[in-house]
Amino acid sequence: MTDHAGFALLEAARNGFTISTDRQRLDIAAVHTYLTRSYWAEGISAALVAKSIRGSLCFGLYDASAKQIGFARVVTDGATFAYLCDVYVLESARGRGLGIWLMETVMQHPDLAGLRRSMLVTRDAHSLYARFGFTPSKFPDRIMEIARPGLYKETSST
Repeated sequence: MTDHAGFALLEAARNGFTISTDRQRLDIAAVHTYLTRSYWAEGISAALVAKSIRGSLCFGLYDASAKQIGFARVVTDGATFAYLCDVYVLESARGRGLGIWLMETVMQHPDLAGLRRSMLVTRDAHSLYARFGFTPSKFPDRIMEIARPGLYKETSST
């Protein structure tokens, strides 16, 4: 079974928690609430969060009551490249290994297996991502970017 973008639907359960790639289960308002206070997407609009979800492979993390307590988003073509972003577990649910399990599930998704390049940007979770093979770029002289820190705060106030 696949979603509208052709990605395999995945669901995993452990100790009363569930991870699902079913977009219908996502609480987009909850994702927006977290992201707007994160260091990487502070001030992002609800409309932009919804648009980013529509164009990505998303993983929702849910507690036993089906409340969304975590999220991860992968921008990918499903063939050669993936960019992992917007990964979080709510503070109230941390310390239970849920972030590690979320990353294990992301990394095991069949549409992400065998990609030539996967990347991410993090300020403070290097040790988590290193467990899954992420390393500093071996080619920093080849990677270029356009970075616009603060862009979401600027556009949300206009």
